[in-house]
Amino acid sequence: MFRKILIANRGEIALRILSACRELGVKTVAVYSEADRNSLHVRFADEAICIGPPRSSESYLNIPQVISAAEIANVDAIHPGYGFLSENANFAEVCEASHITFIGPAPDAIRLMGEKDKAREAMAAAGLPIIPGSAGVVPDEDAAKKIAAEIGYPVMIKAAEGGGGRGMRIVRHARELIPLFQTAKAEAQQAFGSPNVYIEKLIEHPRHIEFQVLGDKHGNVVHLGERECSLQRRHQKVLEESPSVAMDAPTRKRIGKQVVDALKKLGYSSAGTVEFLREESGDLYFIEMNARIQVEHPVTEMVTGVDLVKSQIRVAAGEKLTDILGPIEFRGHAIECRVNAEDPETFVPSAGRITAFRVPGGPGIRVDTASYSDAVIPPYYDSLIAKIIAHGNDRAEAIARMNCALEGFIVEGIKTTIPLHKKILADPDFIAGKFDTHFLDRALAVAAK
Repeated sequence: MFRKILIANRGEIALRILSACRELGVKTVAVYSEADRNSLHVRFADEAICIGPPRSSESYLNIPQVISAAEIANVDAIHPGYGFLSENANFAEVCEASHITFIGPAPDAIRLMGEKDKAREAMAAAGLPIIPGSAGVVPDEDAAKKIAAEIGYPVMIKAAEGGGGRGMRIVRHARELIPLFQTAKAEAQQAFGSPNVYIEKLIEHPRHIEFQVLGDKHGNVVHLGERECSLQRRHQKVLEESPSVAMDAPTRKRIGKQVVDALKKLGYSSAGTVEFLREESGDLYFIEMNARIQVEHPVTEMVTGVDLVKSQIRVAAGEKLTDILGPIEFRGHAIECRVNAEDPETFVPSAGRITAFRVPGGPGIRVDTASYSDAVIPPYYDSLIAKIIAHGNDRAEAIARMNCALEGFIVEGIKTTIPLHKKILADPDFIAGKFDTHFLDRALAVAAK
C-alpha cells in the first residue's frame, strides 16, 4: 500500500478521497488554490500545499505546480478525483515519468477514451453495440453530407474530444447540416482545442444508462451494475439512481458481460464508467466511457456495499480484485441529488458565504459535502456543494427518504437547487419511472411559461 497520496482536487471529492486514505492508513497531502485556503480538505489533510491563484488554469490544472507539490511532499501516488486532471493523459504520463503512481487508468486508455470517435471504434471492435454513425472524424462538409444522408435524418454532430454538451448539435433537415456542422466545429475548437467532430444517428427519446466497472492490473474486470442518469439539464446530470427502472435482469446480465469482456480485451484497470443510450425499444448503444471515478459513484456504493474509492486506490497499488471484493450483491435502491449553489429557477451561480448549514440524517441517508456554516463558495469552480444519497429497500422507500432529507437540509446565505429536487421527486412521471434525457428540460420549459 502507498505511504502518502497527494489529492489533486478540491471540494467534496477531495474529502471523500481523504477519508478513504485514512481508512487505509495512508498519509495525505492536499493541494489548494488561494481561494480554497480555508477549505475542509486543507484542514483535515496531513499536509497542505498552496499551488497558485484561484483560477483553475493557474492552480488545479497547472501540471508543473501539482507535480512540484508532489515532489516536495515526497508522495508515492496522486489521486485526481473527477474533473480537473482526472482524464488528462499527459498528466498521467508526467506522473509516471516522475515515478509517482497515477491512481487511475493507464495514459493510453485515458487518451483512447478521451477521443470519442476512436473510443467508439475500439468498443465496437470489442463487441459493444454502438449508435450508427461515421467511422471516425468527419473530414469536411462533403463527407458530412454523404454520411448524414446514409444514416438518415435526424442526426447528431458531436465533438470528438468533448463532453458536457459542448460541440454538439442536432440536425433535423439537410438544409441545416452545413451551418450546424461549422458551428459545432468552431465550438469544439474553442472548448477542447480540437475542431474534430463525428456524426451519429439521433435517438429521439433516450435514457442515459451507465455501467460502473473496476479493473485491476492483473487482467480482472468486474461491473457493479448500472446507474440511471437521464435526469439532466443541458446534458449535465442532476439526479442519478441505481438500479434503473428501465432495465430488467436479463438485459443487465447481457450488457454487463459485454462491458466486462470489452474492457478485458482493452486491458483496462482502475474505476471507470461505460455509458449507453437506451432507445424506447430497449436497445442500448455505447456512447462513451469516462476513465475516472464519477460524481455519482455513491449510489453504486450504497446498493453494492463496495467502497469504489478505496478499491481504486488498492488496484493502483497492485492488489487483485479477487482480494478486494467478495461476491457482489445488489441490495435495494439508491438515489443521489446533486445540490448546486445556483438559483433553482434561473440556474445562475450563487457564490457567497453560507450563513447556516445543517445536513440531514436518518436511516439510509448519506451526505457528501465539503461545505459548512460560514464557508465561502467561490465563483471560480463547479457549483456542486453537496450530494444527498438516499438508500431504501426499494425505489419507493428511497424516494420517501430523499424527500425527508431534502426537507431537513438547511442552507442559508446562498441559493441552492434543493427546491428543484423537491419538484422532481413530486412529479408523477418521475415517480412512475416515465422519463428520458429531455424530461427535465421539458418540465422547466413548461414551468417558465
